[in-house]
Amino acid sequence: MSRFFSELYASAQPYTPGEQPRDRSYVKLNTNENPFPPSTEALSYTTVKTFLRPLNLYSDPESQELREALANSLGVAPENVLPGNGSDEILNFAFMAFCSPSRGVAFPDVTYGFYAVLAGLYGIDTKLVPLREDFSVGAEDYFGLGRTIFLANPNAPTGLALPAEEIGRVAGANPDNVVVVDEAYVDFGGESCVPLTQRYNNLLVVQTFSKSRSMAGARLGFAVGDAALIADLNRIKYAVNPYNVNSMTAAMGIATLNDPDYTLTNCAAIVTARLYLTSQLRARDFEVLESSANFVFAKSPDFGGEALYAGLKEKGVLVRHFAKPERIADYVRISVGTREQLDALLAAIDTLREELP
Repeated sequence: MSRFFSELYASAQPYTPGEQPRDRSYVKLNTNENPFPPSTEALSYTTVKTFLRPLNLYSDPESQELREALANSLGVAPENVLPGNGSDEILNFAFMAFCSPSRGVAFPDVTYGFYAVLAGLYGIDTKLVPLREDFSVGAEDYFGLGRTIFLANPNAPTGLALPAEEIGRVAGANPDNVVVVDEAYVDFGGESCVPLTQRYNNLLVVQTFSKSRSMAGARLGFAVGDAALIADLNRIKYAVNPYNVNSMTAAMGIATLNDPDYTLTNCAAIVTARLYLTSQLRARDFEVLESSANFVFAKSPDFGGEALYAGLKEKGVLVRHFAKPERIADYVRISVGTREQLDALLAAIDTLREELP
C-alpha cells in the first residue's frame, strides 16, 4: 500500500473472490454461478427499453419501479424493500447502519468470508460462534448475545440450512439487536424468512439476483424488512452511493421478476443436478454434506482439500478450497453446473484416483 493509505483501514484484510482465470478454458465450478443464462425476457431489447431511462440521465435513485416489482413478488410493501448493487452492497450498508465499535457483531466461525472482511474494515468487535460438530448452526448459540447477528441461510460454504422458525427464534431472543439473514441460496431448497419480517421488526432479509436468477454479472440484490430498518439502510445509501442500481440492471431485474417460471425451472434443474452430483461423489466414498444450495461441500478419502483442488485445476476443472479455518481444510466446495460439467468433474476425479500410487 502507498504511504498515503488511511491508517483507519491499514489492517483490513480484503475478501478473496473465486478465481476468474483467463489462461485456459476451465470447467468452472468454483463461484456458485448459475449455469443457465438469464431469462430471455430480461435479455430482450423491447423489455429493457420499456423500463430503461435514457442513459444520458442518472438512474432513478429510488429504483421505484424495481422496488414495486420486488414488493409485489414478495408480498410486502415497497417501503419494506431496498434494492442494491448486489447483495454485498446491502450487507455493507447493514454493517454501517447496525454495527459500531460499541455494538459488536456475531456470526458463525465457518460462513461467508465477507462478514469478517466488513467487521475488520469498520473495526467491529466480532464474536465467532462455532458451528456444531456436524457443521450446523445452533439457533440457541445466538440467544441473547447483545450483538448484531449475521447468518447465511443456507450457510456457505457448507450448504446447510435452518428452518425459518429457528431464525425467528434467534430474532425473538435478541429483540434489541438486528438479525440479518443472508438468503443468497434460499431458492435451491431453503425456507425464506421474508414472511417473518412482518412479525419481527429486528429481522432483515438479504437476497440476490446472482444465483437463482442468473444475473451475477448484472450486480443486483435487495433487502426486506421493517420500514424503519429499510429507512436506515436508505440513509446509508444516500450517504455512500445514491445511484447505486443502474438503469439497465433495474430493467433486467423487473423483467426477470415478470418471468418467475423460468427461475423456478432452472432451480429445479439445479436441485436435480445437485442430487446427481451428491450420489456420484458418495459412490466414490466422498463425505458430502446435505446441501440446500447450488453447491456441495465435500471431502475425499483419497486427497486433502488443497491437493484435490490443485489436481482438478490441473485437469481443467475449478472448484473452491478454503484453507482456513483448519476444520474445513480437507473439504472443497463444488458449484452445481450442467450435467456435462458435472460429468467432466467426475471424470477428472476418477483420473486423479487412477493416478494415485
